[in-house]
Amino acid sequence: MTDRRFAPTVGVASTHPTDMPADHADIPVWNAENWFYEDFQVGHKIRSLRRTISEGESHLFNTLVLDAHPYVQDQMFAEREGIFGRRLVAGAFVFSAGLGLVATNCVNAFSYGYDRLRFIKPVFIGDTLYTIRENLEKRPKYKLMGLIKASYSVFKGEGEIVMYCEHLQTVKYRAPDDWAGRTEQD
Repeated sequence: MTDRRFAPTVGVASTHPTDMPADHADIPVWNAENWFYEDFQVGHKIRSLRRTISEGESHLFNTLVLDAHPYVQDQMFAEREGIFGRRLVAGAFVFSAGLGLVATNCVNAFSYGYDRLRFIKPVFIGDTLYTIRENLEKRPKYKLMGLIKASYSVFKGEGEIVMYCEHLQTVKYRAPDDWAGRTEQD
């Protein structure tokens, strides 16, 4: 059942580029929200679609980031000497894919950092992941932007948690003057 206390998870309005035809610029941009600090609601959750991690994409990620650890790249080592008996998906890939599953491209938000990153259970090639994102808190921070904290819980299979982290983002205020005298910088 949908929780009606929260606004829809699509952008509240479109960006309007001036370097394309006006009738094109007026069409909402898929996955490019322009939410402001005021639009983020504490307690709001979204869940991603599921994604099965293939051997090819796992290997490609390892190649791109130069991760040649035998647990992720050496089938013989993983089977014969590794404690899991098979190859792992690199934690950095689980983090990237897990967050990417619920990533929004909010044009008013900027990554500030990550806290409490934990790899709770191993992820193997062929595992299917999904992510739940929840807005945990928000507070005024700077003259032009507030700070949002959201959790990302990544699950495999039918609900086994494999990774958790908290993402901090600065987000532009819709009306910065409304926050004057209430920020950490005042």
